[in-house]
Amino acid sequence: MLDRQKSDLLLLAFVFLAALAFIAIRAYYNGFDQVFFADNDDAMRMVVVRDFLSGQNWFDHAQYRMNTPFGADMHWSRLVDLPIAIVELLARPLVGPAQAEIVAGYVWPSILLAVFIWLSGRLARLMVGAEGVLPGMLLSAFSIITFSEFNFGRVDHHSVQIILTQIAAIATITALRRPGAAIGAGLAVATSLAIGIETLPVVVAAIVIYGLIYVASPGHARAVRNFGLSFGLGTLVHMGIALPPSLWFVPACDAISLVYVTAALAVGAGLSGLTLLPLGNRPWPWRLAAAAIVGAAALTLVLVLFPHCLAGPYASVDPWLVEHWLSGVGEAKPLREVLSEQPSYVMGAAIPATLALLVYAYAAWRTRGVERGGWLVMLAFLVFIAAVALLQVRGVRLSVAVLSPACGYLVVAARTRYLRKATPLSVLGLIGSWLGFVGLLWAVLVQQIVVHLPAHIPARAMSSAEVDRGPCLAPGAFVDLKGMPPERIMTPIDLGAYVLLYTDHAVVAAPYHRNNQGLLDTFHFFNGPIGEARAILDARGISLVVTCDALPEMTGLPDAAPDAFVHLARANALPAWLTEVKHDGPLRIYAVLPQ
Repeated sequence: MLDRQKSDLLLLAFVFLAALAFIAIRAYYNGFDQVFFADNDDAMRMVVVRDFLSGQNWFDHAQYRMNTPFGADMHWSRLVDLPIAIVELLARPLVGPAQAEIVAGYVWPSILLAVFIWLSGRLARLMVGAEGVLPGMLLSAFSIITFSEFNFGRVDHHSVQIILTQIAAIATITALRRPGAAIGAGLAVATSLAIGIETLPVVVAAIVIYGLIYVASPGHARAVRNFGLSFGLGTLVHMGIALPPSLWFVPACDAISLVYVTAALAVGAGLSGLTLLPLGNRPWPWRLAAAAIVGAAALTLVLVLFPHCLAGPYASVDPWLVEHWLSGVGEAKPLREVLSEQPSYVMGAAIPATLALLVYAYAAWRTRGVERGGWLVMLAFLVFIAAVALLQVRGVRLSVAVLSPACGYLVVAARTRYLRKATPLSVLGLIGSWLGFVGLLWAVLVQQIVVHLPAHIPARAMSSAEVDRGPCLAPGAFVDLKGMPPERIMTPIDLGAYVLLYTDHAVVAAPYHRNNQGLLDTFHFFNGPIGEARAILDARGISLVVTCDALPEMTGLPDAAPDAFVHLARANALPAWLTEVKHDGPLRIYAVLPQ
């Protein structure tokens, strides 16, 4: 046991350092002057953590400098804020508060990367054995998703959810032999749900898996019961951790609330109740019928109590915003649409996931008993993740959590065949078993293919907007703005989080759906008649307008008014009450003068 642990730790150190070196080299060649917190969510996370460290209450999720002067509610979990805040606090005595945020941006993703690689190895060992650990760790670490979600400055919650998905898979497979492990699976999916409902496909997959375990093998009743109770009670506890008592009975579709607690408790009670029915000696269709009735009852209960959630997590978003804004958010688009916009990322993620689906189906077909059960568990998790990814590409990031057993299985099988008889075909098979799962390689190949496509073909490696907006969001762009006294500012939506991060000013909007009025006012300011735009500024007491020409929003909506701000700014024909403040840098700052 000690030798095995030592061997795995050495492999972990090797793979972790290799992945970290690659991330560092990429950062060096991209230029360290680029945007460090490169996503809106990363920038806003650091704003939220800063407010938390400044004394904002654990249960207070409002962002008071957004939707100025009224403030806006956020739906994020403090479970992710807390460890980042701890890293910052430890770094402050060494580097000071400002640099402590940068330290946290390096340290926290690196810690999560090490945990992810370790759990990838655990999954591979569990399903394939010792020979599968290295390929499981290495190929998972060099996924395009890994380098996106565990990169320096990536402090959003998706990496934590990937790790929780791994824990749920490990615990579920282990529960086929040791029923107590199912408690870990229940708590893992409850925690992932509390952090963000993006992991609903994993939660649903786990529920279906344990339901089918009961149907196929009533001897695993204890594991099913352990999962149901821990999931239901764990979700209830998480609501108590996340929300003050005044909000316990307020339903919300976009974050942990009474809606999801009701569903989790119904599922927990239903799974536990199934295991108490005298159906163990009956044919499996009896148990399947009972499980279907219980599942339908739980779903009906939730839909009857909370029918508004039938519209999905964005049920409370204004219909105009759904049409003009949410429908254009990249991660919420179907995979086929994003394929033409970001083909390198989509193919780099989709090819290894598709290969893993084939491996899991083959391994389940070739094995029997508990071993087959483990492969079916992996297959079920990946099928649910892939199904959601087809509808919303954001789901594809969770696939990396369950790839390592497939990597290990294919490499070990190819190596066994090669050692049995070295032929050109077996050599190609061995090489292909490694390269097939290197998502980064597929991304680079697709990138090169797309770059050389004729210019009229719309599929490009990355949209120009994603490339060109970097200077607008870099810390240096905000130096002059930061030196001004705190003001209320109107900005394009994608600039809002960075103004909050780099300055003490307040903004009308950033890309967060609970801020309905702030988002509406921002769109109407930039795209509506200039007279109505002035009325919006006056109603909110806005004294500055800050834009950046490279932001896609500055091109305007197709139905923007002829005298909209976006058109007048491009023609240098803004009204006299908007006076540009001269300064260095890509931002354009306009003072709002009295009329």
